[in-house]
Amino acid sequence: MIDDSKPIFQQIAERIESDVLDGVLREEGQVPSTNEIAAFYRINPATAAKGVNLLVDEGLLYKRRGIGMFVASGARAAVLAKRRQQFYRHYVQPLQLEAAKLGIDKEELITLIQRSAADYEGTPAP
Repeated sequence: MIDDSKPIFQQIAERIESDVLDGVLREEGQVPSTNEIAAFYRINPATAAKGVNLLVDEGLLYKRRGIGMFVASGARAAVLAKRRQQFYRHYVQPLQLEAAKLGIDKEELITLIQRSAADYEGTPAP
């Protein structure tokens, strides 16, 4: 579950974000404790806490003293906006740059994307 592609605390934060996006963790719902996260992933509790605190710093989670950690109102929309921006930077921009190198203009690129979407949906491509 945990890989060497990026720091473990960052992967923990991303998994919690994914749980918020997927509705596993709901806004105003309680998040597992850092000890529970650490036990589940078999990592140091300090590493789990660092991942959780990253989301606290971003305003996606908040602490209720003596009770635990909770998903903030608006967290799902914030994660969605963040992930869409990452998608643009990591996929759309490189795609467009590679297309330009290959002499694929905007219209052809749009056609290719539409063809891919049709293939994905199981409908005939244009």
